Amino acid sequence: MIFTQQPKVLEMSNPLTASMSEVLALTRAGRLRQATDLIQRNLRFRNAPATARETSVDEIGDIIALPAPIARPATEPGNPRRAPATPSPASFERRTLRNAAGSLDYLLYRPSGLNDPAPLVVMLHGCTQSAEDFSRGTRMNALADELGFIVAYPEQTRSANAQKCWNWFRPGDQGKASGEPAVIAAITREIIAAEGVDSQRVYVAGLSAGGAAAAIMASAFPDLYAAAGVHSGLACGSAKDLPSALAAMRGGGSIREPASGGKYVPIITFHGDRDNTVHPVNSDRIHAAWKATPAMAGLKREVTTGCGRSGGAYRKTAMLDGEGRSMSESWLLKGAGHAWSGGSPSGSYTAKSGPDASREMLRFFMQHRLA
Repeated sequence: MIFTQQPKVLEMSNPLTASMSEVLALTRAGRLRQATDLIQRNLRFRNAPATARETSVDEIGDIIALPAPIARPATEPGNPRRAPATPSPASFERRTLRNAAGSLDYLLYRPSGLNDPAPLVVMLHGCTQSAEDFSRGTRMNALADELGFIVAYPEQTRSANAQKCWNWFRPGDQGKASGEPAVIAAITREIIAAEGVDSQRVYVAGLSAGGAAAAIMASAFPDLYAAAGVHSGLACGSAKDLPSALAAMRGGGSIREPASGGKYVPIITFHGDRDNTVHPVNSDRIHAAWKATPAMAGLKREVTTGCGRSGGAYRKTAMLDGEGRSMSESWLLKGAGHAWSGGSPSGSYTAKSGPDASREMLRFFMQHRLA
């Protein structure tokens, strides 16, 4: 507003000098806006006694130096100008673990921008497969990108088995104290410690001989794995040497109770009803071995049928607790052979048709965590 004559409130010989003490008091008290307003009112007639004018910031600075705003560090919480953190890139690298039980290489996939603590899925390949081949066939890395978890692929050596099979049929490789299970468990613990893994959400899964090894890991280490997935595999202890292994694969053999001391590890299995390599009765035996554990008492049995998105009929038998959580699932794949259901043709021993075994395993796993 422009005044044509001097207001009465400013009729003084030197209004700026008269108000300076008040300005300084306001400034010391941190009331900078009020101090500025007072200065502006008194400067309206500076060098223009008959005509009032607005005062610029430079003119205010000529009279009193106002303190500069305190700069907030870029990393201070709540700073709206804080630069967003750069997501860490995805990594897929080969590592080696050596301990008293042996030595194994493994591949470790960590998605980009993963939040810690993250779940971990340990994947055990089948005979003649490599860790990299198994990762392609199961598409587990792509699911890790989508769902946010770490994947590990221990790799069997030809020196341990000419066909790169896990030695699930040897008594020395069926317990926790020694052999392949001890090395796989050590790999799991190494990753938990090094990668910010949620130790309550660690899972193990495998195909064929790897599926049998996964069943062994669940039996031997119920305090390490919260759930297990077995595709076309066999129960822990279903063989004690190579001849009994071949008999079990044909559907013979017997059931051995898990070595977990009664602690149940939730298990999901997949098996083709036309599997000519490992008879589908072996999946039934995996579940039967756990049937006597206290956790299986009082569960509701639910049977459903359907088809996978790419075809392939199935029958799913699930055991549900009172909250509807699936504690056990057995998927019988109609017309399927010895191959990972819903897998990618870029890997070996996969079937494009049928339910997506990888995704269904993850759905099952994420219901469970260690107490």
